[in-house]
Amino acid sequence: MDKSIQKINYQKRLDQLLAKLNPALEVEKRPKLLLHSCCGPCSSYVLEYLAQFFQITVFYYNPNIYPPEEYQRRLSELKNLYTRFPPVLNNAVKVLEADYNPEEFYSAVGTRENPELAKEAEKGERCRRCYRLRLEHSYKYACENHFDYFCTTLSISPFKDAQKINEEGAALCANAPENSPVWLYSDFKKKGGFKRSLELSHEYDLYRQEYCGCIFSLQNSH
Repeated sequence: MDKSIQKINYQKRLDQLLAKLNPALEVEKRPKLLLHSCCGPCSSYVLEYLAQFFQITVFYYNPNIYPPEEYQRRLSELKNLYTRFPPVLNNAVKVLEADYNPEEFYSAVGTRENPELAKEAEKGERCRRCYRLRLEHSYKYACENHFDYFCTTLSISPFKDAQKINEEGAALCANAPENSPVWLYSDFKKKGGFKRSLELSHEYDLYRQEYCGCIFSLQNSH
C-alpha cells in the first residue's frame, strides 16, 4: 500500500477545500455535490457541515441493508428528517433513491466464494468491497449527471475505516477525464462530527440502528 496515502489528513484536506468556497453564493451557483448517504443520523451532521458550501443531492444507494423492512425504515427516517431539518430546507437539498437490489451487494462482497468474510469484523475486506460498490454507483451517477464532486457520509461512523473509504473514492477518479466529478476527501467523525450526529439524533428523535446494515453485521452483533 502506498505509504503517502496513509499519511493523508482527510479532514485537513476537506477544510482546505472548503476555505476556498464561498458560502454566500446562491444555491444554484455553488459546486454540485452528490452525497451518498447510508441513513438519516449519519447524514444529519454532514449536511449541517456541508450544505452552505454545495448544491447537494443526497444519493440513497444501499443494497447491503438487510432485511428490506430495515432498508425502508432507514429511508423513511432520512426523508422524514429532511422535511424538518433547516440545513436541508434552507439549501434546497435534493434526495434521490436508487434501486434496491441486494444481489448487487452479495455479488460484490464475495461471501459465497469466500465464506470466511461473512464472519469478519467491521472495517475488514468485506466492508471495503461494500464501500467500493456503493461509491462506484455514486460515481457513475455523478458522472452521468455532471456533478462537480462526490462523497459519502460513511466516514462519520467510528465503525467505518475512513482510510479505506477515501482510498476507494479517490481510486475511482484517479485517471478520469477532465471535468469528471472529483472525490471529496473527508473524515466526518473528526471535529466532533460523530458526537454532533448523536446530538442531532436526540434533537430530532431519530431512529439509530444497532448494526451497520448488512446481514453479516447483524449476525456478528449478537
